[in-house]
Amino acid sequence: MQGWRTSMEDAHAALLDLDNSTSFFGVYDGHGGQAVSKFCAKFLHQQVLKHEAYSAGDIGTAAQKSFLRMDEMMCGQRGWRELAILGNKMDQFGGMIEGLIWSPRSGNLKATEDDWSSEEGPHSSYDGPTCGSTACVAIIRNNQLVVANAGDSRCVISRKGQAYNLSRDHKPDHEVEKERIYTAGGYIQYGRVNGSLNLARAIGDMELKRNTTLPPEKQILTANPDINTVELCEDDDFLVLACDGIWDCMSSQQLVDFVHEQLKTESKLSAVCEKVFDRCLAPTSGGEGCDNMTMILVQFKKPKSGPSTSQPMDSSNDQEVPGSNSP
Repeated sequence: MQGWRTSMEDAHAALLDLDNSTSFFGVYDGHGGQAVSKFCAKFLHQQVLKHEAYSAGDIGTAAQKSFLRMDEMMCGQRGWRELAILGNKMDQFGGMIEGLIWSPRSGNLKATEDDWSSEEGPHSSYDGPTCGSTACVAIIRNNQLVVANAGDSRCVISRKGQAYNLSRDHKPDHEVEKERIYTAGGYIQYGRVNGSLNLARAIGDMELKRNTTLPPEKQILTANPDINTVELCEDDDFLVLACDGIWDCMSSQQLVDFVHEQLKTESKLSAVCEKVFDRCLAPTSGGEGCDNMTMILVQFKKPKSGPSTSQPMDSSNDQEVPGSNSP
């Protein structure tokens, strides 16, 4: 839902069949434009799928490396062209001309897509977008759920009606974020990184990642995600991924309660999402409920039999599920 905003800067990806045993869901909340969120929705799951760690069964590492890979791919001539097209900064004709001049020959297209090789052109020195996007991704294979998050979009699971946060909102005032920001030469003003961004982690925003003496994980702003892995069990009802346009208006438990109530009479999941948007949308512009809103609702099919296994969880509202952080 675009809501009261003048443009829609969110994007998402939902693939029940990333491969024959894996599902992928991602919510991307753009800021400063739509180009980076749409870039992530188009390419991030592809990078997860082709990473060598994914083939070896290490989904968490594949996800973490793919988040960082987004920043690399958005630089240079090819990154500039993709972002320009996705951000609607070219008219259709201009985009076609640019593609005819600078795209690889069709016979080499697939190979180039596979390795994202650099291209020569008028924007070869392009050092990446000034806008950015959060990324919150859930990858499900059998009973394993891997959540990767950078920013303040959030993943929440309902287990027996209780809400558990599977991601942590990355805000500048958190100690671990604050320490990295200051160590990298940044500052926090009015709760914002360098006085501008109210997130401590995001994909894009390359002007906050230009310290050549530091790796990507230690820049003022980083795309490096937290990784959380949990085992699904029979008690799990559904999974929600949503941008902060939802969480500004409802707590994790409030949303879980609302969805449960809707599912008593509504079987169409998209209709439940629409009711959440209507519940959150402000009646007039200004304040909470005016942001873009994006939500993915994943309902679990119950196995017919089998033992219930789970990780221990705290039962208080909006708790985070214990998990392993990314390296």
